Amino acid sequence: MAKLSENQQGEFRRGWPLLLSVVLGVGLGLSPLPFYSIGMLAPQLAKEFGWSFASIMLGLPVATLAVMIVGPVIGWLGDRIGVRPVAITSLVLFAFAFMGFALTNGALPLFYLNWAIMGAVGAGTLPTTWTRAINNGFEKHKGLALGIALMGTGVFGFLIKPFLMWMIEAHGWRAAYLVTGALPLVIALPVALAAFKDPGARRVHTQDAPLPGLTLPQALRDAKFWLIAGGFLLFSFAIAGPLPNLENLLKLKGFTKAQIVSLAPVVGLSVIVGRVAGGWLVDRFWAPGVALVLLCLPAIGCLILHGQDPGFTGALLAIALVGMAAGMEFDLLAFLIARYFGARSYSTLYGCLYLSYAAGSGLGPVAFGADFDATGGYQLSLLVATGLLVVGGLVLLPLGRYRFASEHAVEEQRIEAAAGERAAVPGA
Repeated sequence: MAKLSENQQGEFRRGWPLLLSVVLGVGLGLSPLPFYSIGMLAPQLAKEFGWSFASIMLGLPVATLAVMIVGPVIGWLGDRIGVRPVAITSLVLFAFAFMGFALTNGALPLFYLNWAIMGAVGAGTLPTTWTRAINNGFEKHKGLALGIALMGTGVFGFLIKPFLMWMIEAHGWRAAYLVTGALPLVIALPVALAAFKDPGARRVHTQDAPLPGLTLPQALRDAKFWLIAGGFLLFSFAIAGPLPNLENLLKLKGFTKAQIVSLAPVVGLSVIVGRVAGGWLVDRFWAPGVALVLLCLPAIGCLILHGQDPGFTGALLAIALVGMAAGMEFDLLAFLIARYFGARSYSTLYGCLYLSYAAGSGLGPVAFGADFDATGGYQLSLLVATGLLVVGGLVLLPLGRYRFASEHAVEEQRIEAAAGERAAVPGA
């Protein structure tokens, strides 16, 4: 094994400010805050305005649709002008859009309009932008760095529920929206301004040394692009479906309110574990194989929840398994794009492939809700999710060998080849 270069050994020592900025930027962005907060705020809105839970939850797919429309444009801008201005601008606009919910007056169309605006202006806070800098700043430990950087969704997903509970009880739901919306401005923005810089930004417009990789038209003609899109559509549907419905699902299984409150935060903690463990594994093993193995775990979790009486321990295990899978999605997508399509059009490709993830994660909760409305339970949707998780993992297996190896692997191959040439020369 070739010795790591000083540059590779110092990746984390040099890159920790960048990692911190991404942890906070992603964790206080569009991905976790609306998703993990709606379950706490929905009862308040229902009580205030008489809205049904179904009508409140419809805000999630509205925001998803906005992201699907704007996402490719955000990716294109990241490739053209750099991800730093895109992420920072979006972070500010997202914060104000989230605070806008405090002005909700009981008109559902205006409520949905706020969701659409938040999804559109907040799309730049998704991993599409932040992960480009991580991919360009880390090579030897790319997967682990992505896992650490994106664990912000789990950290704040875990913290936001008790924080909102305290805010609502102490100051009401409008104040909860205002204070939560201010968190990106107070915490994430200063760190992003100081530390979020893309190490590859200077090469974006340099024709003499362009970033390696495929262009968007080349990728769209590639079967690997559609394999990744199909896989993420299937298992994002299956993973996102049970999570927003978790409290109601546990209630139907006979769990008390106190038990549900103790079980719900496990999602955030397991997302953190999934982020770091998944990143560590894809650095060492073939990523599609890792994905298949890890996707079988939430499939087991869905089967446990499908049982009539999973028990507290069984429910705890099931929630942890589903949460771990939710923790690996973003960094797995980032890793696959980097290894199969390179960095040349990374943000554009991430924005396009994110459409499949967004479609699945937007439709999953709606399908689970429809199952509950029709049958009074989630038995059918849990079985469907089990199958989709396994099939989604299998779809990734034909991706084959990586096209773009890490710089460390290339250097190892060069050193080994040079050593072989010297050994072949007599007297060398």
